[in-house]
Amino acid sequence: MRGTMMDFPLTLPTILERAGKIFPRVEIVSCKPDSSIARTCYGEFYRRARRLAAGLTKLGLQPGDRVASMMWNHSGHLEAFFGVPCAGGILHTLNLRLHAHEIAAIARHAGDRFLLIDDVLLPVYEKFRAGAPFEKVIVVPYGCGSVPDGFLNYEELLAEAGDDFRYPQIDENDGAAMCFTSGTTGHSKGVVYSHRALVLHSFACGLGEVFGMSQFDTVLPVAPMFHANAWGLPFACTMLGARLVLPGPNVDPESMLGLMVGERVTIACGVPTVWIAVLEALEKKPGRWKFDAPIRVVCGGTAPPLELIRRLDRFGLQIKHLWGMTETTPIGTSGGLRPHMRDWPEEKKYEVRAKQGWPAPFVEVRLMRPEGEALWDGVTSGEIEIRGPWVAASYHDSPDQAHRWTADGWFRTGDVATMDDEGYVKIVDRTAEELRAFLAKSFAKWQLPDAFVFLDAIPRTSVGKFKKLALREQFANWKWES
Repeated sequence: MRGTMMDFPLTLPTILERAGKIFPRVEIVSCKPDSSIARTCYGEFYRRARRLAAGLTKLGLQPGDRVASMMWNHSGHLEAFFGVPCAGGILHTLNLRLHAHEIAAIARHAGDRFLLIDDVLLPVYEKFRAGAPFEKVIVVPYGCGSVPDGFLNYEELLAEAGDDFRYPQIDENDGAAMCFTSGTTGHSKGVVYSHRALVLHSFACGLGEVFGMSQFDTVLPVAPMFHANAWGLPFACTMLGARLVLPGPNVDPESMLGLMVGERVTIACGVPTVWIAVLEALEKKPGRWKFDAPIRVVCGGTAPPLELIRRLDRFGLQIKHLWGMTETTPIGTSGGLRPHMRDWPEEKKYEVRAKQGWPAPFVEVRLMRPEGEALWDGVTSGEIEIRGPWVAASYHDSPDQAHRWTADGWFRTGDVATMDDEGYVKIVDRTAEELRAFLAKSFAKWQLPDAFVFLDAIPRTSVGKFKKLALREQFANWKWES
């Protein structure tokens, strides 16, 4: 016997309609390149996103077409996050921090038809223009106020579109957004997020154990919208009616702190390097910035140092750690203290907060070793394998990457971790001796590395992860020491 519930599709137009009708007066704050502030609201955003959808349709956008964006975090980019998929297209956020040849190759691999780009980023576009596949380039007058000849004007496109747009038929499993990995384990690979995955992920973001976000919050996504969709915050904030503060290119510590104080931010999200710089500014000028209440600082990308968590606490910035990947939309686990831990010694509580947390609802994690699944004992390590409704089942047009998924449908992340008996995940780093001992248990002697090389710094991607492709290139001609 089946249930009697409606078969209602989980698609982004429903979130857009909700924001425009339920939260029309909720503010969206954007910081411009010159640090001036522009203010709009979900009601105006709703009208403009629908006009963008209409304008793209008039330009010939077909269902499943990819529309690239090269934009900073501001309200115009938020309009693209909804306008493109609500027209049946797929928004592909280009990582402007990559090399020009990488951007062009990624755009070609994605099959991007159109490009939405901030006027201030046109110099970046010129560096890869010759290798780009775009049929039309639409320029957003975000910083300069004018659009050069030879490009379409975003504001004119919206003005000519009208308000009579009707959503096309969209299946919840249709693609809505696309991101490419940051190249941690090799060449960048594309992930296509379905409407269903983004909606379910947005629900998860509202849970207390994840972001704990609601209409009572003011959220500052420092994480760029071109990296894993700013951790899903543009979709989740719009669905939940949270007030958004978008920093544009101004992510230096003084600008961040100014926005956090001036806009009364309650949740801020970014990688550890951002908060290390913020901490340095706070300690250098301890009386300059005063917060009305503690701020939840959600930290991901790489593990924040334990000392960073301690020292930010003194200023009312409370780090909450999470772990995820482009392939997991990106929330996989989120950390924090359980109720029975409240009376633990402070040092023990910090140790727990430094872990990556436990899997989000409907996300399943296991640790695998050559001999099988690792115990949840907090000691035995293994590779994280993950599955769930917002975890990728394949890469875009990359059949050579099928080995990243197991025969029973789990994604092999490449990260090594331990899990304790309460499900807390801890990503582990190992010394050369530990690594050799660990490998010796599972591999034949001839399979072990012959040498370890220590560097002053390891090449990292734009989001702070190790760039293994660059390491391979760096040591392509490496020679033994005599």
